[in-house]
Formats: sequence, C-alpha cells, structure tokens
Amino acid sequence: MKPFSSSTKDSDESSQLLDQFMDEFRFKLARSAQDKERVYRLRYDIYCEELGYEKPSDPFKKLEYDIHDQNSIHCMVEHRRTGLVAGCVRLVIPAPSSPPPLNQLPLQSYGYQSLTHPTLHPDKLPPDSYYEISRLAVNRLFRSKIRDSDVPGVSGNPTVFTNEERRIFPLLVSGLFLAGYALGRLSGKIQVFAMMEPRLPRLLAMSGFHFTKVGETIDFHGRRSAYYIDRQKAEQGMQKALMPLYLHIQRELAPQLEELPVHEARVSCS
Repeated sequence: MKPFSSSTKDSDESSQLLDQFMDEFRFKLARSAQDKERVYRLRYDIYCEELGYEKPSDPFKKLEYDIHDQNSIHCMVEHRRTGLVAGCVRLVIPAPSSPPPLNQLPLQSYGYQSLTHPTLHPDKLPPDSYYEISRLAVNRLFRSKIRDSDVPGVSGNPTVFTNEERRIFPLLVSGLFLAGYALGRLSGKIQVFAMMEPRLPRLLAMSGFHFTKVGETIDFHGRRSAYYIDRQKAEQGMQKALMPLYLHIQRELAPQLEELPVHEARVSCS
C-alpha cells in the first residue's frame, strides 16, 4: 500500500478509496464452525497449496489449522458482492495456566532462541498484556497483480473484478493489521508480536506502523524475524488518513467480540 499524501487532491482520493473499501468489504469474526472452516480453507490455499509452508491439517476438507487456533480470535475480511473471504488473520492469546505450547506465542514455540531483545521479550512482559498476529493471508483473487485470466474458471464468473474494485485491493494487508490492533484494544491487550519477512515491516511502515525488530533472522518459511509494536506506538504512528478505517473496524468487531461463546470469551477478555 502506498503512503497517503498530505496534498488536498490526494487526500480526497485517499478518503474516497477508504470509503469504497468500507463499502465493499466487511470485517467479521469467525465464530461458527462453518466460518472457521472458511478461514482454515483459505489458509490451506495459501500456506499449503500456494507456498508449501505447512502440511494440511485436514487434506480431505483442505483445511490448515494448528494447536494455537484453540487460543485464537479469528478475523476474516469478506467481500460483500461475492461473499468470498478476501483475507484472514488471527490473534493468538496465550493461556498462562495451560501447558506448552498453549501458554506461549507461536513464535516462542519455533523461534524461542532467536528472541534476543533485552527487554521486549515475552518472558519479561506481563503474560496477560501481549498477543501475536499471525496466519495473515490474502486470497489470490484479491491481489492486485493477479489477473482474472491467471485464475482458472473465473471467466464469466462473479469473481471477475472491475478495475474500480481492484484499486482498493492493496488496502487489504493494512486492513488486516488494523483489525489485529483493533481486536487487541478491544481485548485489553497492549503489546503485539509478529513473525514477518523483511518486506512486510517496510510496507507497514509506509502506513505509519513502525515495528521494532526483537529477534535474529531465522530460516522459517524463508528468512523471517520477530517484530514488536505496542498499541500506543501503533495508534500514534498511524497515518491520520487511516483512522476512519481503524474506527470503522472497531465498530464492526466490538459487538461481535461480545458475542463470542463463553469458552472463547476467556481468550478475548483480559
């Protein structure tokens, strides 16, 4: 996503893009088993089929999930016109009283030795203050560089998108991270970790989200490092043009979070 300009003309255009994005997409928590399967199926498409990063958890249903999903809040972005899941992200909130690995962040499970920051380390922070944003995925159909002709079976299909629709697709990555921040705020959490490839923090910095690198680079599905940002820094650094979208996402997700089943509410409320 390109940074929003401060000029009046570009500012008006950015505002129009955000309005269009909010009109055409909805942010939805995956609360039902059916919606969770939609999330797991998208993750299968990206992490198993496209990238080959993970083995299918359920090869027959084509689903990808792991043990940390038990302690996660799942959010998806749904395209209103087609009903397709355009993207998804999860917030993993450790349960301190549970046995490993449920009492840890995923990045602790596979990258513990790489976490080298002297203070910004999960072991040195209040256990109920942090969470991890992970399993972020964007549907291939909603990537601006993918043409309809590149995807089998979409010609003459309602999944064919106009150029007008495509122009807002780059907002999906920022929107998913905004959903992660919004859910963290609504859940009373103030510190965020994420394991990212080097390109993604640079992309997010263009929107004002300046992460701190807190770990050595490791080979995990490519070269990746652990990053950290706290809620205050994320909200203060956020480009002002993105604030209407951030507040919109909070308004959409707040009532859904309150309706989570009791066994999930313990994860989503501090």
